[in-house]
Amino acid sequence: MAALRGPAVPPRPLDARALAALAANPGCSRRALLDGAGVDKTALATALGAPSGFGQSQFAIVRGNSFEAKVKADGGHELLRLLYERLGGPAAPDPGTALVPDLTAVGPEGRAARTALALREATAAGAWALLDHPMLALEVAGTPAFLEPDAVVVRPDGRWAVVEIKSFPMVDGSADPAKVGAAARQAAVYVLALERIAAVTEGASVDHRALLVCPKDFSNLPTAAPVDIRKQRSVTRRQLDRLTRVEELADALPADTTFDTSRPREELTAAVESVEAAYAPECLAACELAFHCRDHARAADSVTALGRGARSELGALTTVTSALEAAHGTPPPTPAPPPDPGPAHGAAPAAPPTPEDPTAAALRCAARLRAEALAEAAGRAAGPHPPEAPACP
Repeated sequence: MAALRGPAVPPRPLDARALAALAANPGCSRRALLDGAGVDKTALATALGAPSGFGQSQFAIVRGNSFEAKVKADGGHELLRLLYERLGGPAAPDPGTALVPDLTAVGPEGRAARTALALREATAAGAWALLDHPMLALEVAGTPAFLEPDAVVVRPDGRWAVVEIKSFPMVDGSADPAKVGAAARQAAVYVLALERIAAVTEGASVDHRALLVCPKDFSNLPTAAPVDIRKQRSVTRRQLDRLTRVEELADALPADTTFDTSRPREELTAAVESVEAAYAPECLAACELAFHCRDHARAADSVTALGRGARSELGALTTVTSALEAAHGTPPPTPAPPPDPGPAHGAAPAAPPTPEDPTAAALRCAARLRAEALAEAAGRAAGPHPPEAPACP
């Protein structure tokens, strides 16, 4: 792994945002290898000449940190009050009585061990406890990932709840569905890591609901809503289990492959292209290498640049050119069938006609309907509507 990222380059740790994006696109071997090796994809994209605009602005980061500090002030009393109102508990937390354990330790491994110990002690104490920025460990494709949620709350009944604090507003009790979905996927990763600890902790369980805390309307006052993450948890666990181990991906590469950003651009481009990618337009909001992969998908005329839906619908038509040719009546090339020797005596029977590709037929039908609709719109003011065309088969 050190040779892949460069011997002098420290590994970039995986976080929940990266794992959620990786689980959403498990077929991308390129991202799995780069994340597993700890490669800085932002620096790599810049070295490739396709810098990414992915990530939060500095203003959003400062605003988010300020709002999080406000929510956790006074020992997290406001946060615990919101959690009790939205998720319940055996008794309401009294101000200043919640445990706030010190999670300081050396290195991520030490912090993860200290977090696990604090979770066990809080559960055994049977009291409210707030773990501020705990460190959780989760193995992904053979590589350990250390995750840091905003907070984890332990209730007196032994249930653990993940808290996600976001700076986007919650207006009239609802927030942007796309942002809520992204927060739910991140919370699902934290829940998977917590379940490993809860499995060996007596009396502990992990709540299937996460608490999403956001500014109320357009103020700086916090409000909260429970988010059921059972579906995201199941999908994330299944997708992460399907990921190919990083060692297997690395073994398939040439021995001298490296993603060290100090190498020439041509060498880096060849190294990146040697690993298969699964680009989709959704990558633009989740991956630092999205611009590079998009440029190469367009250069290769690949239908993946149109999105996963178009790719699955087009079937064997893997290029935009072949799809357009099929839409305008040029059939895609098909392999010739093997010669039939026929019966021992007499002429060989005639070969049955080759069935038409249903994808090509649907494309031709769609192209014809589009042309007719445009012609009808252009001539609508000049005369009566033309008769309706027969329906496509």
